[in-house]
Amino acid sequence: MSKRSNPLPRDAVSLEFTAEQMQHMTDLCARHAIDHVVSLESRPSWNLDGVEEVAASFREPPPDQGTSIEELLPRIEQGAAQTFTTPGPGYLAFIPGGGLFPGALGDYLAGALNRYVGVWNPAPALVQLELTAIDWIRELVGYPAGAQGLLTSGGSLSTLIALVTARRNRLPEHFLDGVVYVSSEVHHCVTKSALLAGFPEEQVRRIEVDERRRMRVGALEKQIEADREHGLRPFLVVSSAGTTNTGAIDPTPEIADLCERHDLWLHVDAAYGGFFRLLPQGRELLPGLERADSLVLDPHKGLFMSYGNGCLLVRDPEALRRAHQSRADYMQDLQRPDGAVNFADISPELSRDFRGLRLWLCFKLLGVAAFRDNLREKLELARWAYEELRATPGFECLDEPQLSVVPFRYVPQHGDVNEFNRRLLQRVNDKRRVFLTSTMLEENFVLRIAVLSFRTHARHVQACVHDVVESARELEEAS
Repeated sequence: MSKRSNPLPRDAVSLEFTAEQMQHMTDLCARHAIDHVVSLESRPSWNLDGVEEVAASFREPPPDQGTSIEELLPRIEQGAAQTFTTPGPGYLAFIPGGGLFPGALGDYLAGALNRYVGVWNPAPALVQLELTAIDWIRELVGYPAGAQGLLTSGGSLSTLIALVTARRNRLPEHFLDGVVYVSSEVHHCVTKSALLAGFPEEQVRRIEVDERRRMRVGALEKQIEADREHGLRPFLVVSSAGTTNTGAIDPTPEIADLCERHDLWLHVDAAYGGFFRLLPQGRELLPGLERADSLVLDPHKGLFMSYGNGCLLVRDPEALRRAHQSRADYMQDLQRPDGAVNFADISPELSRDFRGLRLWLCFKLLGVAAFRDNLREKLELARWAYEELRATPGFECLDEPQLSVVPFRYVPQHGDVNEFNRRLLQRVNDKRRVFLTSTMLEENFVLRIAVLSFRTHARHVQACVHDVVESARELEEAS
Protein backbone atom coordinates (compact mmCIF):
# COMPACT_ATOMS: atom_id res chain seq x y z
CA MET A 1 0.00 0.00 0.00
CA SER A 2 1.34 3.45 -0.88
CA LYS A 3 2.72 5.54 1.97
CA ARG A 4 1.53 8.74 0.22
CA SER A 5 -0.54 10.89 2.54
CA ASN A 6 -4.14 11.33 1.36
CA PRO A 7 -6.02 13.07 4.18
CA LEU A 8 -9.78 12.76 4.34
CA PRO A 9 -11.78 15.98 3.77
CA ARG A 10 -12.94 17.67 6.95
CA ASP A 11 -16.60 17.43 7.92
CA ALA A 12 -18.86 20.23 6.70
CA VAL A 13 -20.72 22.52 9.04
CA SER A 14 -23.52 20.38 10.44
CA LEU A 15 -27.03 20.85 9.08
CA GLU A 16 -28.41 18.42 11.65
CA PHE A 17 -30.51 19.41 14.64
CA THR A 18 -30.80 17.67 17.95
CA ALA A 19 -34.08 16.15 19.04
CA GLU A 20 -34.52 19.00 21.51
CA GLN A 21 -33.89 21.65 18.85
CA MET A 22 -36.33 20.02 16.44
CA GLN A 23 -38.98 19.80 19.16
CA HIS A 24 -38.49 23.47 20.04
CA MET A 25 -38.82 24.66 16.44
CA THR A 26 -41.80 22.40 15.82
CA ASP A 27 -43.57 23.65 18.94
CA LEU A 28 -43.06 27.28 17.94
CA CYS A 29 -44.25 26.70 14.37
CA ALA A 30 -47.26 24.68 15.52
CA ARG A 31 -48.27 27.35 18.02
CA HIS A 32 -47.88 30.02 15.36
CA ALA A 33 -49.98 28.06 12.83
CA ILE A 34 -52.74 27.31 15.33
CA ASP A 35 -52.91 30.92 16.50
CA HIS A 36 -53.20 32.03 12.88
CA VAL A 37 -55.99 29.57 12.05
CA VAL A 38 -57.91 30.45 15.21
CA SER A 39 -57.67 34.16 14.34
CA LEU A 40 -59.16 33.79 10.84
CA GLU A 41 -62.72 34.50 12.02
CA SER A 42 -61.70 37.94 13.31
CA ARG A 43 -59.27 38.94 10.56
CA PRO A 44 -60.33 41.36 7.80
CA SER A 45 -61.28 39.65 4.56
CA TRP A 46 -58.34 41.40 2.93
CA ASN A 47 -55.61 43.77 3.99
CA LEU A 48 -52.99 45.32 1.72
CA ASP A 49 -52.26 48.33 3.92
CA GLY A 50 -48.52 49.03 3.82
CA VAL A 51 -47.87 45.97 1.69
CA GLU A 52 -45.28 47.71 -0.48
CA GLU A 53 -43.06 48.33 2.54
CA VAL A 54 -43.52 44.77 3.79
CA ALA A 55 -42.76 43.32 0.36
CA ALA A 56 -39.68 45.51 0.05
CA SER A 57 -38.37 44.18 3.36
CA PHE A 58 -38.04 40.74 1.76
CA ARG A 59 -35.74 42.08 -0.98
CA GLU A 60 -32.46 41.17 0.72
CA PRO A 61 -29.17 39.43 -0.06
CA PRO A 62 -28.76 35.76 0.87
CA PRO A 63 -27.80 35.40 4.55
CA ASP A 64 -24.34 34.03 5.22
CA GLN A 65 -25.21 33.17 8.81
CA GLY A 66 -28.40 31.68 10.24
CA THR A 67 -31.19 33.42 12.13
CA SER A 68 -33.29 32.01 14.96
CA ILE A 69 -36.80 30.75 14.30
CA GLU A 70 -38.02 33.17 16.98
CA GLU A 71 -36.90 36.09 14.79
CA LEU A 72 -38.24 34.65 11.54
CA LEU A 73 -41.80 33.72 12.51
CA PRO A 74 -42.94 37.35 13.06
CA ARG A 75 -41.65 38.25 9.59
CA ILE A 76 -43.59 35.38 8.02
CA GLU A 77 -46.72 36.43 9.90
CA GLN A 78 -46.28 40.02 8.74
CA GLY A 79 -46.14 38.81 5.13
CA ALA A 80 -49.28 36.71 5.65
CA ALA A 81 -51.15 39.63 7.25
CA GLN A 82 -50.88 41.87 4.17
CA THR A 83 -52.84 39.60 1.80
CA PHE A 84 -56.26 38.51 0.70
CA THR A 85 -57.40 36.32 3.61
CA THR A 86 -58.05 33.37 1.32
CA PRO A 87 -58.54 30.78 4.10
CA GLY A 88 -60.95 33.02 6.01
CA PRO A 89 -64.75 32.62 6.19
CA GLY A 90 -65.40 35.94 4.43
CA TYR A 91 -63.40 35.06 1.34
CA LEU A 92 -66.12 34.67 -1.30
CA ALA A 93 -63.98 35.60 -4.31
CA PHE A 94 -62.80 33.60 -7.32
CA ILE A 95 -63.13 29.95 -6.18
CA PRO A 96 -62.10 29.73 -2.49
CA GLY A 97 -59.67 27.15 -1.12
CA GLY A 98 -60.08 26.60 2.61
CA GLY A 99 -56.97 24.74 3.75
CA LEU A 100 -57.85 21.84 6.06
CA PHE A 101 -55.49 21.69 9.03
CA PRO A 102 -54.88 17.91 8.76
CA GLY A 103 -53.59 18.53 5.24
CA ALA A 104 -50.92 20.82 6.69
CA LEU A 105 -49.96 18.05 9.11
CA GLY A 106 -49.71 15.69 6.16
CA ASP A 107 -47.36 18.08 4.39
CA TYR A 108 -45.24 18.40 7.55
CA LEU A 109 -44.97 14.62 7.87
CA ALA A 110 -44.31 14.14 4.16
CA GLY A 111 -41.53 16.72 4.20
CA ALA A 112 -39.93 15.20 7.29
CA LEU A 113 -40.17 11.64 5.94
CA ASN A 114 -38.78 12.88 2.60
CA ARG A 115 -39.24 9.66 0.65
CA TYR A 116 -39.03 9.50 -3.12
CA VAL A 117 -42.33 8.36 -4.61
CA GLY A 118 -41.76 9.15 -8.28
CA VAL A 119 -41.29 5.44 -8.95
CA TRP A 120 -42.58 2.37 -7.14
CA ASN A 121 -39.44 0.61 -5.89
CA PRO A 122 -38.01 3.11 -3.35
CA ALA A 123 -41.27 3.39 -1.35
CA PRO A 124 -43.91 0.87 -2.48
CA ALA A 125 -46.26 1.33 0.49
CA LEU A 126 -46.21 5.12 0.23
CA VAL A 127 -46.83 5.00 -3.52
CA GLN A 128 -49.75 2.66 -2.83
CA LEU A 129 -51.08 5.05 -0.18
CA GLU A 130 -51.18 7.79 -2.81
CA LEU A 131 -52.71 5.49 -5.41
CA THR A 132 -55.41 4.54 -2.92
CA ALA A 133 -56.25 8.20 -2.26
CA ILE A 134 -56.53 8.76 -6.02
CA ASP A 135 -58.77 5.73 -6.37
CA TRP A 136 -61.00 7.01 -3.57
CA ILE A 137 -61.49 10.19 -5.62
CA ARG A 138 -62.22 8.12 -8.73
CA GLU A 139 -64.86 6.10 -6.89
CA LEU A 140 -66.43 9.10 -5.16
CA VAL A 141 -67.04 11.01 -8.40
CA GLY A 142 -68.28 7.91 -10.24
CA TYR A 143 -65.41 7.53 -12.72
CA PRO A 144 -65.00 4.01 -14.17
CA ALA A 145 -63.06 1.28 -12.38
CA GLY A 146 -59.72 0.62 -14.03
CA ALA A 147 -59.10 4.29 -14.78
CA GLN A 148 -55.87 5.72 -13.45
CA GLY A 149 -54.57 9.12 -12.50
CA LEU A 150 -52.20 11.20 -10.49
CA LEU A 151 -52.11 14.10 -8.08
CA THR A 152 -50.72 17.38 -9.40
CA SER A 153 -50.23 20.94 -8.21
CA GLY A 154 -53.65 21.96 -9.54
CA GLY A 155 -56.00 22.19 -12.48
CA SER A 156 -53.52 23.94 -14.76
CA LEU A 157 -50.91 21.16 -14.70
CA SER A 158 -53.62 18.49 -14.78
CA THR A 159 -55.11 20.08 -17.89
CA LEU A 160 -51.74 20.36 -19.62
CA ILE A 161 -51.03 16.67 -18.95
CA ALA A 162 -54.49 15.74 -20.27
CA LEU A 163 -54.06 17.76 -23.47
CA VAL A 164 -50.61 16.30 -24.14
CA THR A 165 -51.99 12.80 -23.51
CA ALA A 166 -54.86 13.37 -25.93
CA ARG A 167 -52.51 14.86 -28.51
CA ARG A 168 -50.03 11.97 -28.31
CA ASN A 169 -52.81 9.38 -28.57
CA ARG A 170 -55.09 10.97 -31.19
CA LEU A 171 -52.81 12.97 -33.50
CA PRO A 172 -49.72 12.15 -35.58
CA GLU A 173 -46.27 13.47 -34.71
CA HIS A 174 -46.86 16.54 -36.87
CA PHE A 175 -50.04 17.77 -35.22
CA LEU A 176 -50.40 21.45 -36.11
CA ASP A 177 -53.64 20.77 -37.98
CA GLY A 178 -55.26 19.58 -34.73
CA VAL A 179 -58.19 21.56 -33.34
CA VAL A 180 -59.34 21.95 -29.71
CA TYR A 181 -62.93 22.96 -28.88
CA VAL A 182 -63.90 24.86 -25.73
CA SER A 183 -66.80 27.04 -24.70
CA SER A 184 -66.46 30.82 -24.52
CA GLU A 185 -66.74 30.40 -20.72
CA VAL A 186 -63.91 27.88 -20.34
CA HIS A 187 -61.24 28.44 -17.68
CA HIS A 188 -58.26 30.23 -19.18
CA CYS A 189 -55.90 27.44 -18.06
CA VAL A 190 -57.39 25.29 -20.84
CA THR A 191 -56.45 27.76 -23.55
CA LYS A 192 -53.05 28.27 -21.97
CA SER A 193 -52.48 24.50 -21.84
CA ALA A 194 -53.42 24.14 -25.51
CA LEU A 195 -50.86 26.77 -26.45
CA LEU A 196 -48.19 25.15 -24.26
CA ALA A 197 -49.02 21.80 -25.88
CA GLY A 198 -48.08 23.38 -29.21
CA PHE A 199 -51.36 24.33 -30.86
CA PRO A 200 -51.80 27.62 -32.71
CA GLU A 201 -54.12 29.96 -30.84
CA GLU A 202 -56.51 30.22 -33.79
CA GLN A 203 -57.07 26.44 -33.57
CA VAL A 204 -58.51 26.67 -30.10
CA ARG A 205 -62.14 27.17 -31.10
CA ARG A 206 -64.37 29.02 -28.63
CA ILE A 207 -67.95 27.80 -29.03
CA GLU A 208 -70.86 30.07 -28.15
CA VAL A 209 -72.94 29.48 -25.03
CA ASP A 210 -76.65 29.65 -24.27
CA GLU A 211 -78.40 32.04 -21.91
CA ARG A 212 -77.18 30.02 -18.90
CA ARG A 213 -73.56 30.14 -20.14
CA ARG A 214 -73.51 26.49 -21.26
CA MET A 215 -71.88 25.31 -24.47
CA ARG A 216 -74.27 25.04 -27.45
CA VAL A 217 -73.82 21.50 -28.77
CA GLY A 218 -75.33 22.35 -32.15
CA ALA A 219 -72.82 25.15 -32.67
CA LEU A 220 -70.02 22.79 -31.62
CA GLU A 221 -71.00 20.18 -34.21
CA LYS A 222 -71.26 22.76 -36.99
CA GLN A 223 -67.77 24.04 -36.19
CA ILE A 224 -66.32 20.52 -36.16
CA GLU A 225 -67.84 19.75 -39.56
CA ALA A 226 -66.63 23.07 -41.01
CA ASP A 227 -63.09 22.45 -39.78
CA ARG A 228 -63.01 18.98 -41.31
CA GLU A 229 -64.16 20.42 -44.64
CA HIS A 230 -61.19 22.81 -44.49
CA GLY A 231 -58.70 19.99 -43.99
CA LEU A 232 -58.18 20.43 -40.27
CA ARG A 233 -58.19 17.62 -37.72
CA PRO A 234 -60.67 18.03 -34.84
CA PHE A 235 -59.51 15.83 -31.96
CA LEU A 236 -60.51 17.18 -28.51
CA VAL A 237 -63.53 18.81 -26.86
CA VAL A 238 -63.45 20.34 -23.36
CA SER A 239 -66.70 20.30 -21.39
CA SER A 240 -66.90 22.46 -18.25
CA ALA A 241 -68.52 20.93 -15.16
CA GLY A 242 -68.78 24.18 -13.25
CA THR A 243 -67.17 27.29 -14.72
CA THR A 244 -65.31 29.80 -12.57
CA ASN A 245 -67.30 32.68 -14.03
CA THR A 246 -70.80 31.58 -13.01
CA GLY A 247 -70.65 27.89 -12.10
CA ALA A 248 -72.21 26.94 -15.45
CA ILE A 249 -72.40 23.23 -16.28
CA ASP A 250 -72.04 22.25 -19.93
CA PRO A 251 -74.34 19.45 -21.24
CA THR A 252 -71.67 16.75 -20.92
CA PRO A 253 -73.88 13.77 -21.92
CA GLU A 254 -74.81 15.42 -25.24
CA ILE A 255 -71.19 16.47 -25.80
CA ALA A 256 -70.09 12.90 -25.06
CA ASP A 257 -72.54 11.59 -27.69
CA LEU A 258 -71.10 14.03 -30.20
CA CYS A 259 -67.52 13.00 -29.34
CA GLU A 260 -68.42 9.35 -29.92
CA ARG A 261 -69.95 10.14 -33.31
CA HIS A 262 -66.90 12.11 -34.41
CA ASP A 263 -64.25 10.00 -32.62
CA LEU A 264 -62.99 12.91 -30.49
CA TRP A 265 -61.30 12.87 -27.10
CA LEU A 266 -63.62 14.25 -24.40
CA HIS A 267 -61.93 16.14 -21.58
CA VAL A 268 -64.06 17.40 -18.68
CA ASP A 269 -62.89 20.31 -16.56
CA ALA A 270 -64.49 19.55 -13.20
CA ALA A 271 -61.78 21.30 -11.19
CA TYR A 272 -64.35 23.40 -9.34
CA GLY A 273 -67.56 21.44 -9.63
CA GLY A 274 -66.61 17.79 -9.77
CA PHE A 275 -66.69 16.99 -6.07
CA PHE A 276 -70.35 17.98 -5.85
CA ARG A 277 -70.84 14.46 -7.25
CA LEU A 278 -70.42 13.30 -3.63
CA LEU A 279 -73.91 14.58 -2.87
CA PRO A 280 -76.97 12.31 -3.19
CA GLN A 281 -78.13 14.43 -6.14
CA GLY A 282 -74.60 14.61 -7.57
CA ARG A 283 -75.18 12.48 -10.67
CA GLU A 284 -78.25 14.51 -11.57
CA LEU A 285 -76.41 17.77 -10.92
CA LEU A 286 -73.28 16.79 -12.89
CA PRO A 287 -74.23 14.06 -15.36
CA GLY A 288 -71.80 12.43 -17.74
CA LEU A 289 -68.49 12.80 -15.91
CA GLU A 290 -67.97 9.05 -16.15
CA ARG A 291 -67.92 9.29 -19.96
CA ALA A 292 -64.89 11.58 -20.12
CA ASP A 293 -61.61 10.30 -21.56
CA SER A 294 -59.89 12.57 -19.05
CA LEU A 295 -61.22 14.39 -16.02
CA VAL A 296 -59.68 17.17 -13.92
CA LEU A 297 -60.63 17.78 -10.28
CA ASP A 298 -59.12 20.09 -7.68
CA PRO A 299 -59.12 18.83 -4.08
CA HIS A 300 -58.06 22.35 -3.07
CA LYS A 301 -61.51 23.46 -4.15
CA GLY A 302 -64.29 20.95 -3.50
CA LEU A 303 -62.37 18.96 -0.87
CA PHE A 304 -61.29 22.14 0.94
CA MET A 305 -57.57 21.30 0.85
CA SER A 306 -54.82 23.92 0.82
CA TYR A 307 -53.67 25.33 -2.52
CA GLY A 308 -51.49 23.06 -4.63
CA ASN A 309 -53.77 20.00 -4.82
CA GLY A 310 -55.01 18.84 -8.20
CA CYS A 311 -56.04 15.48 -9.63
CA LEU A 312 -56.17 14.11 -13.16
CA LEU A 313 -58.05 10.90 -14.00
CA VAL A 314 -57.72 9.18 -17.39
CA ARG A 315 -59.99 6.38 -18.57
CA ASP A 316 -57.18 4.48 -20.37
CA PRO A 317 -54.07 4.20 -18.15
CA GLU A 318 -51.95 3.16 -21.12
CA ALA A 319 -52.76 6.46 -22.84
CA LEU A 320 -51.03 8.30 -20.00
CA ARG A 321 -48.05 5.97 -20.17
CA ARG A 322 -47.68 6.22 -23.93
CA ALA A 323 -47.59 10.00 -23.66
CA HIS A 324 -45.10 10.32 -20.81
CA GLN A 325 -42.92 7.26 -20.33
CA SER A 326 -39.21 7.54 -21.09
CA ARG A 327 -36.11 5.45 -20.33
CA ALA A 328 -32.64 6.08 -18.89
CA ASP A 329 -29.77 3.63 -18.25
CA TYR A 330 -29.22 4.91 -14.73
CA MET A 331 -32.78 3.88 -13.86
CA GLN A 332 -32.24 0.24 -14.86
CA ASP A 333 -32.17 -0.92 -11.21
CA LEU A 334 -35.70 0.43 -10.70
CA GLN A 335 -37.70 -1.59 -13.18
CA ARG A 336 -41.42 -1.48 -12.46
CA PRO A 337 -42.87 -4.77 -11.16
CA ASP A 338 -45.97 -6.06 -12.94
CA GLY A 339 -49.02 -4.08 -11.87
CA ALA A 340 -47.01 -1.38 -10.08
CA VAL A 341 -47.35 2.29 -11.01
CA ASN A 342 -44.50 4.73 -11.50
CA PHE A 343 -45.80 8.31 -11.32
CA ALA A 344 -42.75 9.34 -13.36
CA ASP A 345 -44.08 7.20 -16.24
CA ILE A 346 -47.48 8.89 -16.38
CA SER A 347 -46.63 12.57 -15.88
CA PRO A 348 -43.96 15.18 -16.77
CA GLU A 349 -42.61 15.11 -13.21
CA LEU A 350 -39.65 12.99 -12.20
CA SER A 351 -38.90 14.68 -8.89
CA ARG A 352 -42.11 15.20 -6.96
CA ASP A 353 -43.18 15.55 -3.36
CA PHE A 354 -45.17 12.92 -1.47
CA ARG A 355 -48.38 14.83 -2.05
CA GLY A 356 -50.76 11.96 -1.47
CA LEU A 357 -50.34 11.99 2.30
CA ARG A 358 -52.21 15.26 2.81
CA LEU A 359 -55.25 13.88 0.99
CA TRP A 360 -55.15 10.40 2.54
CA LEU A 361 -54.78 11.85 6.05
CA CYS A 362 -57.77 14.19 5.64
CA PHE A 363 -59.97 11.37 4.35
CA LYS A 364 -58.92 9.04 7.16
CA LEU A 365 -59.26 11.61 9.95
CA LEU A 366 -62.52 13.19 8.80
CA GLY A 367 -64.38 10.61 6.73
CA VAL A 368 -66.25 11.22 3.47
CA ALA A 369 -69.53 12.07 5.21
CA ALA A 370 -68.02 15.29 6.59
CA PHE A 371 -67.04 16.44 3.11
CA ARG A 372 -70.47 15.55 1.77
CA ASP A 373 -72.21 17.60 4.46
CA ASN A 374 -70.01 20.64 3.85
CA LEU A 375 -70.71 20.51 0.11
CA ARG A 376 -74.45 20.34 0.86
CA GLU A 377 -74.12 23.45 3.02
CA LYS A 378 -72.33 25.40 0.28
CA LEU A 379 -75.05 24.74 -2.28
CA GLU A 380 -77.73 25.76 0.22
CA LEU A 381 -75.89 28.94 1.20
CA ALA A 382 -75.52 29.99 -2.43
CA ARG A 383 -79.20 29.34 -3.03
CA TRP A 384 -80.09 31.39 0.08
CA ALA A 385 -77.98 34.35 -1.10
CA TYR A 386 -79.59 34.15 -4.54
CA GLU A 387 -83.12 34.16 -3.12
CA GLU A 388 -82.35 37.08 -0.78
CA LEU A 389 -80.83 39.25 -3.50
CA ARG A 390 -83.50 38.37 -6.05
CA ALA A 391 -86.18 39.47 -3.55
CA THR A 392 -84.46 42.82 -2.85
CA PRO A 393 -85.58 45.74 -5.08
CA GLY A 394 -82.90 46.92 -7.49
CA PHE A 395 -80.93 43.69 -7.60
CA GLU A 396 -80.79 41.50 -10.68
CA CYS A 397 -79.52 37.91 -10.53
CA LEU A 398 -78.39 36.89 -13.99
CA ASP A 399 -78.98 33.19 -13.36
CA GLU A 400 -79.96 30.96 -10.49
CA PRO A 401 -76.89 29.18 -9.09
CA GLN A 402 -76.01 26.01 -10.96
CA LEU A 403 -73.47 25.24 -8.23
CA SER A 404 -72.27 27.63 -5.52
CA VAL A 405 -71.52 30.80 -7.50
CA VAL A 406 -74.09 33.61 -7.49
CA PRO A 407 -73.64 36.25 -10.23
CA PHE A 408 -75.61 39.46 -9.66
CA ARG A 409 -75.67 43.21 -10.16
CA TYR A 410 -77.62 46.24 -8.97
CA VAL A 411 -79.57 48.37 -11.44
CA PRO A 412 -79.65 51.96 -10.08
CA GLN A 413 -82.44 54.39 -10.79
CA HIS A 414 -80.02 56.75 -12.52
CA GLY A 415 -76.58 56.62 -14.11
CA ASP A 416 -74.35 54.04 -15.71
CA VAL A 417 -75.08 50.52 -14.43
CA ASN A 418 -71.56 49.16 -14.90
CA GLU A 419 -69.94 52.10 -13.18
CA PHE A 420 -72.37 51.82 -10.27
CA ASN A 421 -71.51 48.15 -9.81
CA ARG A 422 -67.79 48.86 -9.91
CA ARG A 423 -68.29 51.28 -7.05
CA LEU A 424 -70.58 48.80 -5.31
CA LEU A 425 -67.87 46.12 -5.38
CA GLN A 426 -65.33 48.54 -3.97
CA ARG A 427 -67.66 49.69 -1.20
CA VAL A 428 -68.52 46.13 -0.15
CA ASN A 429 -64.88 45.11 -0.08
CA ASP A 430 -63.88 48.28 1.80
CA LYS A 431 -65.95 47.07 4.74
CA ARG A 432 -63.56 44.09 4.88
CA ARG A 433 -66.03 41.64 6.33
CA VAL A 434 -66.25 39.78 3.02
CA PHE A 435 -64.22 39.87 -0.15
CA LEU A 436 -65.96 39.60 -3.54
CA THR A 437 -64.74 39.71 -7.13
CA SER A 438 -66.36 40.58 -10.44
CA THR A 439 -66.57 39.39 -14.01
CA MET A 440 -67.98 40.55 -17.35
CA LEU A 441 -71.00 38.80 -18.88
CA GLU A 442 -71.25 40.22 -22.38
CA GLU A 443 -71.12 43.96 -21.69
CA ASN A 444 -72.35 43.69 -18.11
CA PHE A 445 -70.09 44.24 -15.09
CA VAL A 446 -71.26 41.60 -12.63
CA LEU A 447 -70.40 40.82 -9.01
CA ARG A 448 -69.92 37.23 -7.85
CA ILE A 449 -70.48 35.47 -4.54
CA ALA A 450 -68.53 32.19 -4.55
CA VAL A 451 -69.29 29.98 -1.55
CA LEU A 452 -66.88 27.07 -1.08
CA SER A 453 -64.74 27.47 2.04
CA PHE A 454 -65.49 24.99 4.83
CA ARG A 455 -65.16 27.95 7.23
CA THR A 456 -68.01 29.87 5.55
CA HIS A 457 -71.37 29.37 7.25
CA ALA A 458 -74.80 31.02 7.32
CA ARG A 459 -73.71 34.01 9.41
CA HIS A 460 -70.96 34.87 6.94
CA VAL A 461 -73.21 34.74 3.88
CA GLN A 462 -75.82 36.72 5.78
CA ALA A 463 -73.16 39.36 6.52
CA CYS A 464 -72.23 39.36 2.83
CA VAL A 465 -75.79 40.00 1.65
CA HIS A 466 -76.24 42.66 4.34
CA ASP A 467 -73.10 44.50 3.23
CA VAL A 468 -74.09 44.27 -0.44
CA VAL A 469 -77.59 45.63 0.16
CA GLU A 470 -76.42 48.33 2.56
CA SER A 471 -73.67 49.45 0.17
CA ALA A 472 -76.10 49.71 -2.73
CA ARG A 473 -78.45 51.83 -0.61
CA GLU A 474 -75.56 54.10 0.45
CA LEU A 475 -74.49 54.64 -3.13
CA GLU A 476 -78.04 55.35 -4.30
CA GLU A 477 -78.51 57.92 -1.55
CA ALA A 478 -75.21 59.60 -2.41
CA SER A 479 -76.00 59.88 -6.14
